[in-house]
Amino acid sequence: MGSFARVGAELEALGARRVLLIASVSAKTRADDLAHHLGDRLAARVHEVRQHVPQALADDTVALARDQGADAVVTVGGGSATGLGKAVALDTGLPLLAVPTTYAGSEATPVWGVTGEHKRTGRDLRALPRVVVYDPELLAALPASTTATSGLNAMAHCVEALWSPDATPVTDLLAAEAIHLLARALPRATWNPGEVADREDALLGAWLAGTAFAVAGGGLHHTLCHVLGGTWGLDHGATHAVLLPYVTAYNAAAAPEAVATVARELRADDAARGLWDLARTLAAPPSLAVIGMPAGGLDEAAERAVTAVGERNPRPVDVASLRRLLDDAFLGRAPGGSARPAG
Repeated sequence: MGSFARVGAELEALGARRVLLIASVSAKTRADDLAHHLGDRLAARVHEVRQHVPQALADDTVALARDQGADAVVTVGGGSATGLGKAVALDTGLPLLAVPTTYAGSEATPVWGVTGEHKRTGRDLRALPRVVVYDPELLAALPASTTATSGLNAMAHCVEALWSPDATPVTDLLAAEAIHLLARALPRATWNPGEVADREDALLGAWLAGTAFAVAGGGLHHTLCHVLGGTWGLDHGATHAVLLPYVTAYNAAAAPEAVATVARELRADDAARGLWDLARTLAAPPSLAVIGMPAGGLDEAAERAVTAVGERNPRPVDVASLRRLLDDAFLGRAPGGSARPAG
């Protein structure tokens, strides 16, 4: 508790003298405190952050950093603030210090994303924050809906890391422990956020999940989330929350050891149904329709995801099977955990 007060010292250790401060609206009070502490070391502030990091916003923020002679970037907020900071760090090479205020875990990965006509993503160590300051006090007032969806975003990092072709024994251990922590801490952090220990466990789970994902990488689940979110403007955390049980069911027979680990750590008989039940416990959105996905976009989403995922998914993908997955997720049907891949 209280580690936010160390941000200034961490910036000193980075040698920062001209700081660009990026903060979400929900983190304005903390950002104001930090700006006051920085004094004349504050080069500029950015108050506007948007999901999926629009290209124009990224370009404007990079230009601001250069015009003001910034030598470091600090983000205070959730994944959108962190994502904008990553875009600046990627373009300028400036060191990034992240202060997360949700459980999404983006701060632990080198994955970046910027959205023009469609969303582009990549992996680059320049986008990985040099320093992350976790403070559970900053999440005490986090809305239950954001706790749920950002926490399930972190859960998706675990699940995909387990079945990634680049998984290692170490990432498997990290992902399994993260699932264990998140499955137990998220319900309590969602419905009783005043308990500090639960927020600490959820943050630790999010960090472990992101660390595993940073090495192992993702597959179909993250591809679908970026396609749907970047093209149709869906809430990023909510998209993760809806899709994860369905992608787990889709991959179940092709990644039996990974899916068995998920089920074990959830204490569930079936991994997909366990994730579905957890999402219902958290009152997460139940379907793509509820979060604004147009039915008319499902065909395009399936086609684009097949192209984008390549060979990074344990089960080969095709348009017809992805269209069925998306249809189930659109309608909010319970996932079929025993589904077997075609062929």
